[in-house]
Amino acid sequence: MSYFIYIVECNDKTLYTGIAKDVQKRLEEHNNSSKGAKYTKARRPVKIVYTETSETRSSASKREYEIKQLKREEKLRLINV
Repeated sequence: MSYFIYIVECNDKTLYTGIAKDVQKRLEEHNNSSKGAKYTKARRPVKIVYTETSETRSSASKREYEIKQLKREEKLRLINV
């Protein structure tokens, strides 16, 4: 089963990066449930602006870390490619 690395844009225009098996379900959690990330709960609604796939949880976690290390401008370039 594939994993997805995703970036959501929050209501305050900040960006949040995460991983999930089901991106739509995770988006629903971010927007409507207590299972959403603490960061996004105060910044609802959020919308998905970027996704990529990874074959393993390990490779998805590594890629998530790489993206989280990027500066905002670099993330925006990634989103707009």
